[in-house]
Amino acid sequence: MIVKRGAVSHISDWVPTDRKVMVVTDSGVPFQYAQAVLSCCPKGYCHVFEQGEENKTLDTVRHILEDLLEKGFTRTDAVIAVGGGVVGDVAGFAASCYMRGIDFYNVPTTLLSQVDSSIGGKTGVDFGGVKNVVGAFYMPKAVVIDPDCLSTLDPRLLHEGLAEAIKMAATSDASLFSYIEEEGPLEPRLDRIITGALAIKEAVVEADPKESGLRRVLNFGHTVGHAIEAASAAQSQNPLFHGESVAAGMLYMCSDTVRARLEPLLRRYNLPVSDPFDTDTLLSFIGHDKKKQGDTITAVFVDQIGSFEFRNMDMDQMRQCIQNHKNATL
Repeated sequence: MIVKRGAVSHISDWVPTDRKVMVVTDSGVPFQYAQAVLSCCPKGYCHVFEQGEENKTLDTVRHILEDLLEKGFTRTDAVIAVGGGVVGDVAGFAASCYMRGIDFYNVPTTLLSQVDSSIGGKTGVDFGGVKNVVGAFYMPKAVVIDPDCLSTLDPRLLHEGLAEAIKMAATSDASLFSYIEEEGPLEPRLDRIITGALAIKEAVVEADPKESGLRRVLNFGHTVGHAIEAASAAQSQNPLFHGESVAAGMLYMCSDTVRARLEPLLRRYNLPVSDPFDTDTLLSFIGHDKKKQGDTITAVFVDQIGSFEFRNMDMDQMRQCIQNHKNATL
């Protein structure tokens, strides 16, 4: 794990580039970042696909695989993802499939991907209307994070990523949460926020690489948040982003004391503290969550900043939890 300003222009310091390298990016990522990586790769190629969650599909993976095959890539060659979470998920999945797995490196360029999706080896695509339901655990050989890439990021996307850092601090690091709460400009504090969030996620993933226990702590805010995200995508002209949905989702699964600190922090960065969807709508999406096991789902609850507990809830208990929160915020 490398966190260093200016790193994209010196990628060969951490990635062996004396072989064929496919740099995968999407049309929404400033091309200067892919170009900086390519400039370090004498045998480099670039594959660009259209931006958007709607392109996180098997077809997009197929096009990458076709490109790798056409360019004569072998098992000794590599794929480098340059972009946000969609790019990392798609490129990583393609790398995991090609010749049963070639080297994969991740250069995340959004705050959300830097603190969350680039770590842990989860790759994959959406399928049949279900998010991330097809994929594989495939660890990158290295993750190279350049905070300077955030200078071109839209503020809404920056704050979306901050929601994931807030999530991790709320469950696991009270001092990091207090640091994020401090008044003042965000940009000078990003390096510490990124490294603090990464330390939490790395420790969790190392202890539980395939989400059989502890790793579920990273789902704080996601149980209801994924439902909010899916409902928003289905019903809204301006759907909520993932991190925004998680922000609203956290408030369903915390104590009043925690909520009193979370709400003003989320509001400061224009993150939602409520959602417009009724209980039945949210439950319909939670019922299809891939993390659901039988009739229950393991939710993460934060009673005190810096700590957490798992609660196994059936759908009736989930209904009551959602309804209680909605009644309290009327």
